[in-house]
Amino acid sequence: MSQPLRFGLLGAAGYVAPRHMQAISTLGHHLVAACDTHDGVGVLDRHFPHCQFFTEVERFDRHLEKLRRRGQPVDYISICTPNYLHDAHCRLALRVKSHAICEKPLVISPWNIDQLLELEQEHGRSIWTILQLRLHPEVQRLKAALQQATASVPRTRTQVRLTYATHRGPWYQRSWKGDTRRSGSLAMNIGVHFFDMLCWLFGSLDQYEVIAREDDLMQGRLILQHADVEWLLSTSMEHVPEPLRNSGQRVYRALQMGEDSFDFSSGFDDLHTKSYANILNGDGFTVEDARQSIELVHKIRTCPIGAMVSAA
Repeated sequence: MSQPLRFGLLGAAGYVAPRHMQAISTLGHHLVAACDTHDGVGVLDRHFPHCQFFTEVERFDRHLEKLRRRGQPVDYISICTPNYLHDAHCRLALRVKSHAICEKPLVISPWNIDQLLELEQEHGRSIWTILQLRLHPEVQRLKAALQQATASVPRTRTQVRLTYATHRGPWYQRSWKGDTRRSGSLAMNIGVHFFDMLCWLFGSLDQYEVIAREDDLMQGRLILQHADVEWLLSTSMEHVPEPLRNSGQRVYRALQMGEDSFDFSSGFDDLHTKSYANILNGDGFTVEDARQSIELVHKIRTCPIGAMVSAA
């Protein structure tokens, strides 16, 4: 058995950080250093009680450099910080000669993708990103079915409706997540995985339209290579179907294709662990894999409301 790898973590107090900790632990590796401006990180004790912790990224950076010079480098740095810091923290990881594993979105502005590709070449290290919906069993089953159908007959255009509603309270708009400059908008913060999934399933973007762009709701249309898509993203409970609301469910993820519906409200429990396993085998999602969805969300964030726009 190979030796356990050594990990660092930026954004240890964040919502998604425990999934990264779980993945590192489940796969038998060590988290040796973590950082967050917020010090409520008791979750570290669940898996890594001896992990060094810092509340200032400068001291975290200095500690990693010290370990590197002692011959005890960190192999990977996992990045779970606010969206607008992701590319800066990828640069930090490469600078201390670590690979980076970055939560979605890899960047907010698409022009930063090329810079990250150049830095990978300069430092001889890789930046991986989490696109876990591609690993969801239901989505993979749908991908296989679409490929099989295409192999027998030319693929026809599919009518698709995507709905993702996940309730968020008033705190959401007062946090960095509700600030478009720092989150990249609702479409980026909760939607980028879904736009990546749609392009992965149905091909490249031809045209797009935004019908609504509000703090708690974004809605629009996509004309993809093989599908016409209506999409809705919401942080309001009113968009969770009433039967689910009555049962206490606060999240609704559904994809409707013609008469067929695919509900993938569950099945997310181990997707980060699967993502990590693929990354450590050299088969994770790359900077280039993230490009299409980042560019699409940038278009959605900046286009005029109510006009169908060509992607060219």
